[in-house]
Amino acid sequence: MTPENVETLINLLMLLALFAVLAIWWASKHGGRRGRIAERARLAALTHRSDRTEAADADDQAGFRTRLLRRLARIGDKIPLFDAAYRLKLQKEMVRSGYRSSVAVSILLAVKFCVGLVCAALTVMLGSHIPVVGEYPAGRGIAMLMVFVVGMILPEYVVAYQASRRRKAMAGCLPDALDLLVICTNAGNSLGVSIRRVADEMKSICPPLSDEFSLTADELKLSGDSTRALHGLAERIDLPSIRALISTLTQSMRYGTPITQALRTLSRTERLAHIVSLEEKAAKLAPKMVVPMMLFILPAIIAIAAGPAVIQLLAFIAEQSK
Repeated sequence: MTPENVETLINLLMLLALFAVLAIWWASKHGGRRGRIAERARLAALTHRSDRTEAADADDQAGFRTRLLRRLARIGDKIPLFDAAYRLKLQKEMVRSGYRSSVAVSILLAVKFCVGLVCAALTVMLGSHIPVVGEYPAGRGIAMLMVFVVGMILPEYVVAYQASRRRKAMAGCLPDALDLLVICTNAGNSLGVSIRRVADEMKSICPPLSDEFSLTADELKLSGDSTRALHGLAERIDLPSIRALISTLTQSMRYGTPITQALRTLSRTERLAHIVSLEEKAAKLAPKMVVPMMLFILPAIIAIAAGPAVIQLLAFIAEQSK
């Protein structure tokens, strides 16, 4: 047997071992009585959810993207690697990223699992080219498991990055939204009407903030529980300034103080904080420019300033040597 055949056989055996471990884990989760009961409950919930989704989308043709998302949601619902607490944590992060679908968490779990499998398979196939580790099958197996875990973590970091970008965009437009809210309350509008008007005005300026305000206005209109709707807004956006706004509005409604004056003070504070943040970024710009200037700009300036003198010196030395 040639070394290439041995290498291929080792790679196939490691892939089979990976799938065997996953199959054993699956069987251990679903083999007992509790596992069967949990599986039946999960399948019943999945069937009910699929029926509702199909009834809602019966009028239009489901495209490739919709079918793919449905299959990923089914895979995510069947993966037994994540508990309810972890799913709840991912759901909060997905909501903060702007994904509010009921199957968003299931799709993310399926993507995490698929990315981990793809990374593990690539590690097995390309493991022989890894220095030191590729020479030993056990080392490649450990590398495969490590890359599988890293591959499962990567989609979660992508979602966290999207949530951070969305949060920064809303934080930059929040002072303008507060000014509009002050104007609407000064005009005599109620809190729900004011939030709805601000959402409409901010739609072209900051779509994420407009979306969150629209959802809050809908909750205020349907439920009537302003405290719960406002706390839901603070939970979804997760910004200190939003929490201060919600606290101000809640205290104003509880104690009967004028909302307009409180919003005006909060708007002035947020505007000042935004200006201070911009000044801080401007002050940090000079130290950050030192390294690029030393690496890229300073050598060019030295070459332009000292280049002719160096050339003349080299020519003089060459003449003297003759």
